[in-house]
Amino acid sequence: MKFSPNKPSIYGETLESLTEAALAAGYKAFRSKQVMEWLYKKRVDRWDAMTNLPKDFRAWLDANYIFYPTRPLIDKRSDDVTQKFLMELEDKSLIETVLIRAPQTGVGQEKSRKTVCVSIQVGCAYGCKFCASGLAGFRRNLMAAEVVSQLMHICRMEDAHTERAKDEIASFDNIVFMGMGEPLANYDTLVRTIQILNADWGLNFGARRITVSTSGLAPQIEKLAEEGVAVRLAISLHGATNEVRDQIMPVNKRYPLEQLLPAAKAFQQKHGRMLTLEFILIEEVNDSLEQARELVKIAKELHAHVNCIPYNKVEGLPWKRPSLRRQDAFVDVLKKAGISVTIRREKGHDINAACGQLRLKTEKAMAEAESRPGNPFLKSES
Repeated sequence: MKFSPNKPSIYGETLESLTEAALAAGYKAFRSKQVMEWLYKKRVDRWDAMTNLPKDFRAWLDANYIFYPTRPLIDKRSDDVTQKFLMELEDKSLIETVLIRAPQTGVGQEKSRKTVCVSIQVGCAYGCKFCASGLAGFRRNLMAAEVVSQLMHICRMEDAHTERAKDEIASFDNIVFMGMGEPLANYDTLVRTIQILNADWGLNFGARRITVSTSGLAPQIEKLAEEGVAVRLAISLHGATNEVRDQIMPVNKRYPLEQLLPAAKAFQQKHGRMLTLEFILIEEVNDSLEQARELVKIAKELHAHVNCIPYNKVEGLPWKRPSLRRQDAFVDVLKKAGISVTIRREKGHDINAACGQLRLKTEKAMAEAESRPGNPFLKSES
């Protein structure tokens, strides 16, 4: 696949923006809707395959747009149900996309539920102390096309071995903005991407199946609540008091719980949906029973589900995962208080599935290999 840095990607266009460009070039407005159908419903990635478009219009598209601004570089498959893709961008930056399959059991549930975790920035500026994404610093925001194309790569890959239902366009069940980067710090890209995913001319993907995860940018949470697209919201809380949260979440100094919780509550009241509180359990940092009791108060106030995640070890960081006994004791406090809670046991450890790990490892290996001939990287690893 060839990149063309002088052309934008077609996956960053909305129906309105493409129609405007086509009209300015002298083409009929309805041609843009035909293009969108070829892109999202039929998964075409060649202009000449769009057979109901005039030849001159296809030539115009070819002259003005590319398809993918991302290229899968590494495909790592876990021993469990996790699959991670390392994607290369046109400027050679690396990002990660993760596909998590949750096998369903029972009558009529032969298929797995598939969740795609997408990146929205190269690196991250927010420096959460347990996360690998920010270890190499922040480089830049992604454009909408770079986010949408992550999902289209997954669609094409899944289409190759799984038949889509007649009324489905996407080849997965859920999308989470929980990969590399802070979604609300790249706000315009986030909103444009959601519009493309949600539109009937796009992936026609229901907003209730899209989750935006934030480290706690309170003003942007309030702004997102007013956008008119009722996505789900997940708060990366990881500390139930300012004292604990300050240790691991630098953003808390700017937006402490006194600002974050009212913003989250306003979002919940606006859309009437249960929020999710993400809580990574780190030994002797935030896994005390006192923290669990404080978390109960917050969850009740926000009408929130709590997702406990035992810490996934990151090379270069000092934190440790609590023992199973400490994990269970923490969760038991929440359960006894009537809080909706799950504990997400580790997935993808064998493929460095925690945010940013595979990218960091690969960038280091690529730097070491620069002086050696040949490409040491395989496209698929298992």
